[in-house]
Amino acid sequence: MKTALLSVYNKDGIVEFAKELVNLDFKIYGSSGTVKTLVSSGVEASDVADLAGGGPILGHRVVTLSREIYAGLLARDNDEDNQELKKLNIPRIDLVCVDLYPLEEEIEKMEHEAWNMEQKRNAVIEKTDIGGPALLRSAAKGRRIVVCDPQDRSKVIEWLKNGEPNREEFLGELASKAEFIVANYALISAKYHSQGKYDGVILSETVECKYGENAWQTPAGLFLSDSDDALSLANFKLVAGTSPSYNNWCDVDRLLQTATHIAAGFDVNFGKVPCLAVGVKHGNPCGAAVADDSLAVIKKMLEGDLRAIFGGLVMVNFEIDEKLAEALLSHRMENKQRRLLDGIIAPSFTPSAIEMLKRKGDKCRFLVNPALAQLSKSSLDAHPRFRYVRGGFLRQPNYTHILDFRLSDLEISGEISEKQKRDIILAWAIGSTSNSNTITIVKDGQLLGNGVGQQDAHHDLSSAAAYSDSFFPFPDGLLKLIEAGVKTIFATRGSVKDEEVKKVCVDRGATFITLPDVAARGFFGH
Repeated sequence: MKTALLSVYNKDGIVEFAKELVNLDFKIYGSSGTVKTLVSSGVEASDVADLAGGGPILGHRVVTLSREIYAGLLARDNDEDNQELKKLNIPRIDLVCVDLYPLEEEIEKMEHEAWNMEQKRNAVIEKTDIGGPALLRSAAKGRRIVVCDPQDRSKVIEWLKNGEPNREEFLGELASKAEFIVANYALISAKYHSQGKYDGVILSETVECKYGENAWQTPAGLFLSDSDDALSLANFKLVAGTSPSYNNWCDVDRLLQTATHIAAGFDVNFGKVPCLAVGVKHGNPCGAAVADDSLAVIKKMLEGDLRAIFGGLVMVNFEIDEKLAEALLSHRMENKQRRLLDGIIAPSFTPSAIEMLKRKGDKCRFLVNPALAQLSKSSLDAHPRFRYVRGGFLRQPNYTHILDFRLSDLEISGEISEKQKRDIILAWAIGSTSNSNTITIVKDGQLLGNGVGQQDAHHDLSSAAAYSDSFFPFPDGLLKLIEAGVKTIFATRGSVKDEEVKKVCVDRGATFITLPDVAARGFFGH
């Protein structure tokens, strides 16, 4: 008879797992709470204290930390170790199923508690698991069956029933996941206790990419954390087309930054998120628009620059059906040609729309995430941003500033209409998520120009709105915009020429909106 040790914080599904193990001739040991759950459901199980030689001590701080349990996990499968286990009357433990105390949730909870630092720290310490990580690492080292993810329980049962095929490979996968879980747990604790002095990222490969930015950059892949974020790239499902490339995933991330900033700006200032569409080429928007109608917004997005969108990616916050697919394919195309796109990202697609938009060789990727239909001010990514540099990485807070016309330090010189406010919000959202330095021009809810290398699409700029990601150090750039027809301009202030810049706008009848550079500068992607 084989032996299994079960000790879980979250009891969901543990009874069903234990019953399957019993049917496979496993004897079950468990921590006191787990045993209570199992026995009350009719599963025969023994308290791990029977192995450890005593019950929990020190206020339940020490339960499974005993030489008997670790001998059962670390003993090698040879005559010498087996004889010693037999002499000590210690069973070999063949399977360990453990989850860890929810440390991260406790840390987040303490951020909102009105306690002093010592009380918060003590609460976190009490929720810091020691026995669990030790069991997982010992089981991994002992090459036991180690289950740290509830989703792996059914896999393990199926594997056991099938006669344990590819045993070493299967156990290696389980062991590596256990080490990964423990490493992430230890990092969470280190970050908390050092108040961020010690930091890092623990990620797992979610998608293997054919190569990186260039064909010779292999191997490459998309690595993600176990995030509950609905807009995590892990939650974008490929429903048709070939697997996204490294560059595609970079573009999806940049599309998300722009789309969520547009949504947040409109939610904060107008209480409603309109239909939005963003098209990017090499990360920067070459077309973007907002409107109350999905067909209109797609057409306006495409018309931003009908040439630059070729081979780009498009993200929308509404379902793509046949009518919208036809617009993406043929709007303003000459000689019945089809527009070629590398990817379309939406909350959903109708099957007929996918069939219409497919490219030869499945080169158009179709990614779905229902969360795109509920974008709001809460959709901005608040996780810290990391950037690799030689020998380490740079860390900074994410891009979470939202332009809000109600801010007390916002200054407006001149008149501004509701329509102009909407255009400024769109221009700000695009410009602040495009590679610096940027001037962004918007008119009637449509991107007309984004000064990061976009081609000149020859738009009429009369009465357009413009955004700058920082202040104008001299009035010359401002004069160019006004001479081209721009009537509303948003820029930060902080230059010694601020008054001169503002006077240029006032004298020429343009509206100038400004916030302090320290609060609202929009540099992105240096």
